[in-house]
Amino acid sequence: MPAIRRLTGEETRTAISALSAILIDCIDGGASVGFLSPFGDEDAATYWTGVADAVTSGHTVLLVAEADGEILGTVQLGIGLPPNQPHRADLKKLLVHRRGRGRGLARLLMTAAESQSLALGRHLLVLDTATGSPAEAIYARLGWSRAGVIPDYALFPDGSFCGSTFFYKSLTPSDT
Repeated sequence: MPAIRRLTGEETRTAISALSAILIDCIDGGASVGFLSPFGDEDAATYWTGVADAVTSGHTVLLVAEADGEILGTVQLGIGLPPNQPHRADLKKLLVHRRGRGRGLARLLMTAAESQSLALGRHLLVLDTATGSPAEAIYARLGWSRAGVIPDYALFPDGSFCGSTFFYKSLTPSDT
């Protein structure tokens, strides 16, 4: 049975190798998650070291999905936001290794991220994803509302342009 766990900064540092393997696998699979090919172990370790620092400082919450004794997925909540946004969080880097797909890990990670958000007093979540990607369909199925698309917003790992679809999800009734 898969388990979801929130990592501390030190636990993140300990898991850098496993987290790097997930990130590299997603990039190798063509995911537009902020990086270009070629992307290797050193690049990934540098990225995850920064995430560990953000977790330690309290600016990021890092959740992992574990199955069969292995970390196979991860998602982040960016909570280090300006003072006028204490009610929201940025959902970042929902990543599931191809070996772990089809097990419901993305759904479990998203559910846990929503619970963590509410526990932190963050009732509005926002994210962006590559337009037309499998992730776009996942967010729609999980009740996220599509806010719009910006064409040519980012690049795929091969350097070609991709649009980004922006989503939001209110976890409580809105005052507006």
